[in-house]
Amino acid sequence: MEQRSDPRSGPTYGSYLHLDALLACQHPLSDTHDEMLFIVIHQASELWMKLCLHELEGAREAIIADRFDPAFKMFSRVARVQTQLIQSWDVLATITPADYSAMRLHLGGSSGFQSHQYRALEFLMGNKNAAMIEVQAAPDARAMLRDALARPSLYDEALRAMARAGLPIPQDHLHRDFAAPYAASAAVEACWQTVYADPDRWWDLYELAEKLVDLEYRFQLWRFGHLKTVERVIGFKRGTGGTAGVPYLAKVIDQIFFPELLTVRLSL
Repeated sequence: MEQRSDPRSGPTYGSYLHLDALLACQHPLSDTHDEMLFIVIHQASELWMKLCLHELEGAREAIIADRFDPAFKMFSRVARVQTQLIQSWDVLATITPADYSAMRLHLGGSSGFQSHQYRALEFLMGNKNAAMIEVQAAPDARAMLRDALARPSLYDEALRAMARAGLPIPQDHLHRDFAAPYAASAAVEACWQTVYADPDRWWDLYELAEKLVDLEYRFQLWRFGHLKTVERVIGFKRGTGGTAGVPYLAKVIDQIFFPELLTVRLSL
């Protein structure tokens, strides 16, 4: 007869998830009803970003090992997580300007601009900017970002995978200062054109390219949702972190991660 373990002998749902600690992390600073929503949305987003980092770092390691199928699975999971992040703006946008104004003074200089996990995601995707590390107050966050800045991005590792497959990626793109911003290359674009011209031959690289394009597409939708939510709630006021607010977010949307994967489409 099958023996079942005593549920009292192992972790409970609450202890496994540390729910006591998790549900005690919300501390509104004002009497505004909507501040709880504001806190929960941002905390949930940080948890989703933690999962994105976990999956994309795993995908990078899989690409390094030329294990594309596991990498594709991780990219697909991140796409689903990004959908959750994008939809979270719909919930946050239910905060009215009056409600936000009532809590805003209590936020001080805190801002999503200071999210070290968001910055780590950007570094992992290739948008390297060392100056963004200096806004972090916590030494652990700065150390994490310095490490992320110095490591090859997802795109750098994609190019290395192309070179291992026999495509003529320029050496100065394979061996460079990975802490520096990526510079687009006509030679790299030509390699991607080779892949897109014969997807049956280069299927893994073709699928990798499309996974990267999808990653950037959803990231840009998240950025746009952020822009429109801020525009709806505070208009063109300056952000709490000292940024220009909506104009700053509009400028950020112009930043791209995988340039040759967009420009190659002109020649297809």
